[in-house]
Amino acid sequence: MINIAILYGGKSGEHNVSLCSAASVVSGLDKAKYNIIAIGVAKNGKWHVQEKPVIVDDADFGKILKLDENGSWNVSHYESGGRLVLTETETLRSVSVDAVFPVMHGTNCEDGRLQGMLELSAVPYVGAGVTGSAVGMDKDISKRLVRDCGIPVVPWKTLTYTEWKNNKDTGALIEGIGFPLFVKPCRAGSSVGVGKVKGEAELAPALDFAFRFDNKLLIERSVTVREIECAVLGNENPSSSCIGEIIPSHEFYSYEAKYIDSNGAALVIPAELDAELEKSIRAAALKAFKALNCAGLARVDFFVEKNTGNFYFNEINTIPGFTSISMYPKLWEKSGLAYSELLDRLIELAFERHALKKRITTEFTND
Repeated sequence: MINIAILYGGKSGEHNVSLCSAASVVSGLDKAKYNIIAIGVAKNGKWHVQEKPVIVDDADFGKILKLDENGSWNVSHYESGGRLVLTETETLRSVSVDAVFPVMHGTNCEDGRLQGMLELSAVPYVGAGVTGSAVGMDKDISKRLVRDCGIPVVPWKTLTYTEWKNNKDTGALIEGIGFPLFVKPCRAGSSVGVGKVKGEAELAPALDFAFRFDNKLLIERSVTVREIECAVLGNENPSSSCIGEIIPSHEFYSYEAKYIDSNGAALVIPAELDAELEKSIRAAALKAFKALNCAGLARVDFFVEKNTGNFYFNEINTIPGFTSISMYPKLWEKSGLAYSELLDRLIELAFERHALKKRITTEFTND
């Protein structure tokens, strides 16, 4: 039986979302195949092995995986026979796992930092590696790379905290963008810190708010669009799912619409799209997945302009939500892959990628 660690929580603005995703993953894993070890990462960044995964009710998210901050645990940051080892400092009790399934969203969790530690431990893990995670998390860099491989993107500008602190001339910021526009933290997910700005008076407060979550922001033109999403699964030869559409009841697909308000958005699967347009979007999703050096899974989000039918890359999510209402598993379910089978496949892909990495030597010889 495989010892699989569900890594959840995290030092991130999306900590609570992760608890909900983790509850769904724990519920969906085949208990006959896996010995599930829950490892909760507290908001202060400390790791805590849970004696037993416990799912509890939550007022906002329905069901979450409980996170008890019990004991003090050291986490191996070095190779230990291809397993991740955690040791409780007082009792010296150790727990080891064969593979890690990160269900952690946002900063410190899906931006390459966690993946770097797992690489040092040389343990198989689900999802993109360091490069794909870091690039995918940075909306500015990912847009540049995707644009350079021929996929259209909505016009945007970037602004750093230092630039804003030293020069608060909002007129220069909107040149070529105009109102309405969106302000987005560059390296955050789940629409944390995102604001729609309709006029000059709203811009500075929106920037100040978004800078609470990142030191680099996107200022992006607002276009009248449909929000379209495609799920990608695989390593070097990935597959794309059918296409889904998000129809928010809020003004845009905000954090509240995604996770708090049960009526915040309708998920339409499959989306009603022209066959050629669907084919183009699915191809673009695979192209973006490869261009950004992703692996395992990703949800690729697009805009389709209502009056022209033109589509644009919006962003990629390398650890998409896995809650009961999340688009990624629902897209694969509609494409013929049940939730538990999807989890199995993701774990298989983690072992496949790990085996490929093991063939690389770190010792140089002339042989």
